[in-house]
Amino acid sequence: MRPTKPTKQGKFITGMTLLEVLIALFIFALTGTAIMKAASDHLTGVGQIEDITFATWVANNRLTQLHINKTWPLKNNQKGEQEMAGRKWFWQQRVSKTNDNDMVQVLVSVGLDQQYRGSVTSASTFIAKQTTK
Repeated sequence: MRPTKPTKQGKFITGMTLLEVLIALFIFALTGTAIMKAASDHLTGVGQIEDITFATWVANNRLTQLHINKTWPLKNNQKGEQEMAGRKWFWQQRVSKTNDNDMVQVLVSVGLDQQYRGSVTSASTFIAKQTTK
C-alpha cells in the first residue's frame, strides 16, 4: 500500500492498488484449491479403509465358519458370497498342505468382483483336523 495525496487535514489516505488485490485473490484461490484437494484425498482414503475393514470381516467370518465346521479335508478353491454393509462380497478360499498331515493353511481372499479378478484383502489361518474322543 502506498499513501496518496494528503487531505485538507494533512493526513494521508492509504489503500490497496488493484494489483495488490489481484495478488491477494490469487493467493486465496491457491490456498482454497490445496485445501479442497487435501479434503478429497482424505475422503478417498476413508472409503478405502472402510472397504478393507468390511472385507476383513467377511474373510474372518469365513475362517470362523471353517474352524466350527468339522468337515475334513477342506475343499480347495471353494467360492462363495456374503452380504455385508449393503454390498455383496465374494470370497474364495485356497487350501495349502503343511508338513503336518492333520493341518492345513487356509487363505481367504475377498473382493467385490464376482469373477475374482482383484481382491480387497485376504486373511489366512491354520486349521487342524478335529479328532473325536
